[in-house]
Amino acid sequence: MTARILGSYWTTAGPVEVHTGREWSLFDWPQRCAEAARTGMAGLGLWHADLAHLLEHRSLAEIGQIFRDHGLDVLEIEFLNDWFLDPGTPGRQASDETRKLLFDAAAELDAHHIKVGNILGTPCERAKLIDRFGELCADAATRHRAPIVYELMPFDLNAPTLDTALEVVEGAGAENSGLAVDFWHLGKLGLTPEDLRVIPPRYLSYVELSDGMRADMPDHVSETTRYRRLPGEGEFDVRGYVSVLRELGYDGPWGVEVLSDELRALPISEMFDRTVRSVHDSMQEAPR
Repeated sequence: MTARILGSYWTTAGPVEVHTGREWSLFDWPQRCAEAARTGMAGLGLWHADLAHLLEHRSLAEIGQIFRDHGLDVLEIEFLNDWFLDPGTPGRQASDETRKLLFDAAAELDAHHIKVGNILGTPCERAKLIDRFGELCADAATRHRAPIVYELMPFDLNAPTLDTALEVVEGAGAENSGLAVDFWHLGKLGLTPEDLRVIPPRYLSYVELSDGMRADMPDHVSETTRYRRLPGEGEFDVRGYVSVLRELGYDGPWGVEVLSDELRALPISEMFDRTVRSVHDSMQEAPR
């Protein structure tokens, strides 16, 4: 079985300024789609700021047509923050505007999933978080077919562990809820492959490959946005994670999310080539 690879937005966007400036890619959408097709990827990811920029020049229908014309069929749409804040607050108003952008795109483009979470570190009581996640999933179900996947992150103040993230997605009680598992976050949380066996296959919605070093850098934000490594180029047990997730029945696309100054500086063709090669190299010995 050949892995179906999805090049996440941050891996394929090139020289962007993550969370600090221009987040939209200088690589046009047809160029990214062409490179994905050339290297055998199944799809790509779109970040909300890049999506908004693309829509200044193209319609959603055009974006979708370009994607399909290159033989791609797996699209990730991200990222929604602050969806759990009280309606009417400034943060929630901004989140609702992004929600509309992402939901409209998911409906038109038939997205594989929409990724949500708490990158900003906004605090929220757990019970309220679960209720709001359920409300978000219910809203999504009326507008598109894409599941809402909650990304486990060590810097999420509200659900910073695998158990608490599962509590959120299970507590919502929604058919379209799921968990997004990123190897970089797993490594930084100190989770072993065996620790992943607590995930009910029903909620194992999306997996992202990444690598890094076990020792933390002084600046955690800088580390996660500038110094991740391609799978197989760091110290995390990438093959072990892959093996257990396959045993649990995961058969979806394998995203690659590597936020790296080094990768972003490469010419686009080399960036795509290295990404795909790293996935094949790091997964080839994992049991299928």
